[in-house]
Amino acid sequence: MVEILVALLDEAVDCWRPVDAEELGSGLYRLRGVVPEDEGWEYQPGEVVKAEEKVFLDGEKRLVATGLGAA
Repeated sequence: MVEILVALLDEAVDCWRPVDAEELGSGLYRLRGVVPEDEGWEYQPGEVVKAEEKVFLDGEKRLVATGLGAA
C-alpha cells in the first residue's frame, strides 16, 4: 500500500486527503478507504487513478491523484 493525496472538493483553498492505495503498476493505483460524511473527494474509493509526484510549497514531494486510469 502507498499513500496518495486526493483533492477535496468544494473547499475555499486547495485541500488534500491522504488515502491508502494499492499500487497496480504503470503509474496506476486503486484507492482504498471510506469518504468521511463531511468531505467530497475528487476520486472515490475503489476507483483506479493515475498519480504523479507533486512538489508542494514546503518542498515536500507527494503522490497526487491526477486522473482516472484503467485497471
